[in-house]
Amino acid sequence: MSTLPFLALPPCAAAVRLATTRGEFAALRAEPAGVPRGTALLVPGFTGSKEDFIALLEPLSLAGFRVVAYDQRGQYETGGGADPAGYALPELGLDLRAVTELLAAEPAAGPVHLLGHSFGGFVSREAVLSGSAPLPWASLVLLSTGPGPLDPPEAARTKLLMDALLGGMDLETIWQVKEEMDGDQSDAALSPAPEVTDFLHRRWLANVPQALVAMGERLVGQEDRTEELAAVALPKLYVSGSEDYAWPVEEQARTAARLGVPHVVVDGAGHSPNAERPARTAAVLLDFWSSVGTG
Repeated sequence: MSTLPFLALPPCAAAVRLATTRGEFAALRAEPAGVPRGTALLVPGFTGSKEDFIALLEPLSLAGFRVVAYDQRGQYETGGGADPAGYALPELGLDLRAVTELLAAEPAAGPVHLLGHSFGGFVSREAVLSGSAPLPWASLVLLSTGPGPLDPPEAARTKLLMDALLGGMDLETIWQVKEEMDGDQSDAALSPAPEVTDFLHRRWLANVPQALVAMGERLVGQEDRTEELAAVALPKLYVSGSEDYAWPVEEQARTAARLGVPHVVVDGAGHSPNAERPARTAAVLLDFWSSVGTG
């Protein structure tokens, strides 16, 4: 779960609803001052939401990009039904393609650059691999994600969550247990501001339990499809935090090498460079997007 540095939207951004052929998705949208150089489409991870990218909205829009981050099906303000089949990875990939089609059809959208964070990387990979040429994206960034299952300690935590949900434990009880466990290991000086903690609580309670279970199943049992992705002719970049705990940085580096793409490590960041080191992360993204032909 990303811990946000702040909650206030910058003047360039607003909360919107995206009406696609697959239904409506809650989103944050930031507009540049002039004609966009392109559109950055940001996909959040497990237990996350569009707000995980809040600190990237302004720097990317100031650099000329339209920026859209959305809640996936089952997350925060998008929500969803109780049928677990609706949260299968292919379904989430279809959602992503529908959001992309909507944004790409807008006037002056420019090239659409796709970024998937953590589990959002799995969804982005699924969307790319399930599509046919020509793909609707100009590039793909894999941010703090892995080729397959989580590192064993994180996989064990995810399995505990899944077992609790499947056993009928409600989200409020799970939150309280998580708070107790995290409180025993955390540094009070590094705790988020009270308003951020309140937001994280509200967001957690808004998750659809069936979505959490379905996403968790992928995180602990995802097939490695790196070679398939390497064969796709699409500019790619791999970005990791130097202190990532979900997938070892060394494993992410090996995955980037297997893909044959650059790997950038953001110093001082954990699993969410977008929230923990947003200025550096934005600079990395802008350098990459400029290199693939967006100015």
